[in-house]
Amino acid sequence: MKIVIIGSGYVGLVAGACFAEMGHIITCVDNNPAKIESLRKGIMPIYEPGLDALVTGNMAAGRLSFTEDLGEALKGADAAFIAVGTPPRPTDGHADMKYVYAVARAIAEKASDDLVVVDKSTVPVGTGDEVERILRAAGRPFRFSVVSNPEFLREGVAIDDFMRPDRVVIGSEDAWSRNVVSRIYGVEQLKDAPILHTSRRSAELLKYAANAFLAMKITFINEIADLCEAVGGDVRDVAHGIGLDSRIGEKFLNAGPGYGGSCFPKDTLAISKTARDYRVELRTVETVIQVNDNRKRAMALRVVDACNGNVRDKTIAVLGLAFKADTDDMRDSPAIPVIQALQDFGAHIRAYDPEAMENAKSIFTQVHFCRDSYEAAEGADAVVILTEWKQFKSLDLAKLRSIVQAPLLVDLRNIFTEKDAAKAGFDYWGIGSKNSGAPALSQALAAE
Repeated sequence: MKIVIIGSGYVGLVAGACFAEMGHIITCVDNNPAKIESLRKGIMPIYEPGLDALVTGNMAAGRLSFTEDLGEALKGADAAFIAVGTPPRPTDGHADMKYVYAVARAIAEKASDDLVVVDKSTVPVGTGDEVERILRAAGRPFRFSVVSNPEFLREGVAIDDFMRPDRVVIGSEDAWSRNVVSRIYGVEQLKDAPILHTSRRSAELLKYAANAFLAMKITFINEIADLCEAVGGDVRDVAHGIGLDSRIGEKFLNAGPGYGGSCFPKDTLAISKTARDYRVELRTVETVIQVNDNRKRAMALRVVDACNGNVRDKTIAVLGLAFKADTDDMRDSPAIPVIQALQDFGAHIRAYDPEAMENAKSIFTQVHFCRDSYEAAEGADAVVILTEWKQFKSLDLAKLRSIVQAPLLVDLRNIFTEKDAAKAGFDYWGIGSKNSGAPALSQALAAE
């Protein structure tokens, strides 16, 4: 089938490359000429493992192309996927739909035949209704139908998530569009994935509800980690034990400095704002948002407490800047409030991340970016781990100990154990155990 993907960011690019891999003919459209030119040369605008090979391989096979010309791309297309951003509006936190609606107007103007328009972007309930209204109001002599087909991609493993999904959700209001989108996904590679047909509004809400639940799960285990510190338990044991319950599952039960990224912060906020518009209170979600925001600043105070209550003029080595491993995404990364708070307290920051430093340079000032972990740790008064990159897990702790100024390791991802750190000569502060500084954290949260 011939498919147009409008928007060549994270979702659009992954979707386009994966649909091409399935055998469809894909044209990705973007209004950024520099991005289009780079993609044609095989240069990716984001870091996602395996994406560059998938894109270049399908371009070489003639199944994937990039253009700025929407009208040309839509000729003969079976479906057009909208995959543009829906960031929170700075004024009120609601999802900003101007990009989605602008694309809808452009499709209405440029379409040359009947077309199924698929919302791949994460959008508030009712967006599909408005997109359909925009398309039909244009008065073009074509049949339009709008489908909600939310994405469930995890950064770092997005290709695997797309090609081997837990489910495919198709929210439609008529048989024609339902059949078109079902045929797009009805290929051999996805034969084991359940396809869930719902109304359009149910599909729109389903994506927000899924992300809100996962954010709640992360926040829950973070609060249990605080309780473990207070009572003398170990959150790793607790998380493993409850994760063995098939009703709960082990995923998203790793205690840490709080969630970030492109989805959870904006989606929890968006579903909360939507609920208020419909006079519904989502108190659980609103609490999750507040607790997560408080936790990030509290993690900086944990570092201060580990440094005997004072980091002024001390050098802190920060390992990891992206919100999670295997991505260069800095959006709402816990590293941002942690580093900024440490700087507020007078610390000097030396930082390293395998992929996110270029993006981080536009966010931080007076941070010394280093070539690797060991350079960042040279002369440091504390080493702080903020992202769970695999290469950090294989650090030579004895070598690290030999180059730091003070033997202090603050592991906010629990990638090491106290035993490992002690063997190398480090004082170790982790998350969710009796030696993790629970009193200081409790005071920090109370202060917020």
